[in-house]
Amino acid sequence: MMTTSREYQRTHIVMPASIPGGVDGVISGLVGRYRRNPVAVGGLKREAEMIDRRGHALGSLSGGALHHRLQELKIRFRREGRDKRPLVQDALATLSEAAYRTLGMRPYPVQLMGALALNRGWLAEMATGEGKTLTVTLPAVLAGWTGRPCHVITANDYLAARDVAEMRPLFDYCGLSTGCVTGEMMPEERKASYDCGVVYTTSKEILADFLRDRLKMAPFHHASRRLIRGLHRPGAQTPDGVVMRGIDTAFVDEADSVLIDEAVTPLIISVARENPLLKEVILTAHEMAESLERFRHYQVDEKRRDIFLTEAGHDVLERSAHRLKGMWQGKSRQVELLKQTLCARELYHRDQHYVVQEGTIIIVDAFTGRLMPHRTWSHGLHQAVEMKEGVAMTDPAETLARLSFQQFFRFFRHLAGMTGTGQEAASEFWHIYTLPYVSIPTHRPCIRTLARDAVFLNRDQKWAAVVAEIVRAHRMDRPVLVGTRSVEESEVLAERLTSEGLVFKVLNAVRHADEAQIVAGAGEKGSITIATNMAGRGTDIKLGSGVVELGGLHVIATERHETGRVDRQLFGRCARQGNPGSAQAFISLDDELIRNKAPGWASTWLSTALVAKVPGACAMVKKVCLSAQRAAERQAYRQRKNVLKNDAWMAEALSFTGSESF
Repeated sequence: MMTTSREYQRTHIVMPASIPGGVDGVISGLVGRYRRNPVAVGGLKREAEMIDRRGHALGSLSGGALHHRLQELKIRFRREGRDKRPLVQDALATLSEAAYRTLGMRPYPVQLMGALALNRGWLAEMATGEGKTLTVTLPAVLAGWTGRPCHVITANDYLAARDVAEMRPLFDYCGLSTGCVTGEMMPEERKASYDCGVVYTTSKEILADFLRDRLKMAPFHHASRRLIRGLHRPGAQTPDGVVMRGIDTAFVDEADSVLIDEAVTPLIISVARENPLLKEVILTAHEMAESLERFRHYQVDEKRRDIFLTEAGHDVLERSAHRLKGMWQGKSRQVELLKQTLCARELYHRDQHYVVQEGTIIIVDAFTGRLMPHRTWSHGLHQAVEMKEGVAMTDPAETLARLSFQQFFRFFRHLAGMTGTGQEAASEFWHIYTLPYVSIPTHRPCIRTLARDAVFLNRDQKWAAVVAEIVRAHRMDRPVLVGTRSVEESEVLAERLTSEGLVFKVLNAVRHADEAQIVAGAGEKGSITIATNMAGRGTDIKLGSGVVELGGLHVIATERHETGRVDRQLFGRCARQGNPGSAQAFISLDDELIRNKAPGWASTWLSTALVAKVPGACAMVKKVCLSAQRAAERQAYRQRKNVLKNDAWMAEALSFTGSESF
């Protein structure tokens, strides 16, 4: 029989306080600003340098003595926790020597700074290529030693499997078992991995397993109920099929992607239910929409991603509404259904928002560029897109459980994160997750060269200039990494390079086999790599022989993204660890960012200024892009807050039933 404390831990969560608003929100914001005071970096640096010296001094210990020291530390952490600074300092010094002996890597002082920040529950910004994999391993060992569940959250399945394999020798040496949970695992494999001391996985997998476990436990969410049940039915404390042993500590790698970008929509556990009536009305709505013309019958608001029917459009709907049955006989339902069909036609584009593979619609993640094969759009939108593409319509999904990523990660007793691009979202990290931001300096000075943005009137001019720049760098034998916004654009550029007779590799949501190998080889002399946003976050691009002398990796951004963090992440692929590198962005006035997020007058005025070669016109385009990015970030932030508010509303609405909202 499982111990009482173990059974309690299985379902224990920290119920987070409500997000402060009004005056409380202002005060909380000021506290957050104070907590990310640069003075903290100086204290971390001094402490890390002291730990580094102590770690080197342990080099004279025999293998047996070092192992005995680690076992003593494990016992002390199990008994005393990991909040005592002298104990943490002693442990990190010992782990530094253990890492050197097992992995051949001794953490630099900046990595020890990152480890200290993570152990204290901070968000550490560490530049790309600074060794975050080893950094997070150190506090993960400390957390694993306490005996509480510890999860390291990575950006994708590949990184989870790679990191646990690379770091396992150190974990084994420290007396900790390690597991990895990825998308293709069966429940038995998941349970075995979750039972380990430290578990590597992704945000989607751990949240999905958390929700599935809650559904399986149904009325037995509370440990006391399960224990009483166990008295009457020995061995039946935990329902069959539960895989997790609880949540307590989470260290989030690429925290800006996991906690910010991917948190726009909640994770939903659903089951397909036959609904022939819905399929019928979607077919009818599709036939109705075929006769509608843009501007005459409806208007498209691309900035808000919405459709508005004109008076003529309402007239067409009224004449055809008798064809709709059931709950769609109401006027508002009819308008919603027709707008959903028009949204599928006008706002959701193939090879940008989704791809079609083997007769199936697969959604593309807007921030990572990765496929999400098990995700569907709700409220009939997915079926409307299927009808648009002429593929077999799937059954709609019925929601069994839902939870936002924001709310889920607020359930952890100890949450910390690290990323290469966290400064822009520092206030949101504090406001939502109470994570203080700290910037960790680089091990070696960064010597990246950033060229001025190249600005063009239209996309044709821009693509021609991008190709010319690739050819120029290629003639010098410099490796080139080109970042594109969508699958479609990566294929457009591929066609242009093919016509130039260039050899290249493409990495996008469709062509993603051997992703890590493609990205890792992007630093070889003369290589050309085209990649969408999925460009191997966490995979180091090592420069080939002679590339440093040529100037290092050259990165080209073919468009500014809706958040400056994505631009910085792409540029961060070059000039790592003191190596040289260069980057440049190419912008056109009909790029999606300017078209959808900039003021309406901006494109017209800037076009006139560029044609007339007005001094400072290019600089003004950059300012407009920055303004558009801020507008997009504010809109996305509002969406994330609304998702979190919806969670709070559901929790309050269901509280009287004694049930949980997830």
